[in-house]
Amino acid sequence: MLVLDELHYSEEHIWVRREGDHTVTLGMTDYAQLELGDLNYIELPNEGDEIVYCEPFGSVECAKLVNDLYAPVCGKVLAVNRDVIENPILINRSPYSQGWVIRARLYSVDELDVLMSADDYEEYVLSKPL
Repeated sequence: MLVLDELHYSEEHIWVRREGDHTVTLGMTDYAQLELGDLNYIELPNEGDEIVYCEPFGSVECAKLVNDLYAPVCGKVLAVNRDVIENPILINRSPYSQGWVIRARLYSVDELDVLMSADDYEEYVLSKPL
């Protein structure tokens, strides 16, 4: 399981990378994609849509199940990774670079403070498996 130090993590296995003052990129963690297996479908919001903390903003489907993606922050969707919509396996192959899912503009950067650090996320995963 790969966990990157520079990212923030949610209990719902979404990573957040701060890109600018209020801009973030979100994706599914390596742990989550390993647990789910090969993804064969992903549904994401449209550019301009709002994401709301702890509310589903999309879903992924694998052979095992359909799993909602829960927003770890509130904001407005700036970009959607069209490559993962066409080829969801990119999340499995490259969850932290090519497999990002959306970019958003945060309503408040303070929301990042409630997310977990890499060390906290690793500890969380060991104590509460997916």
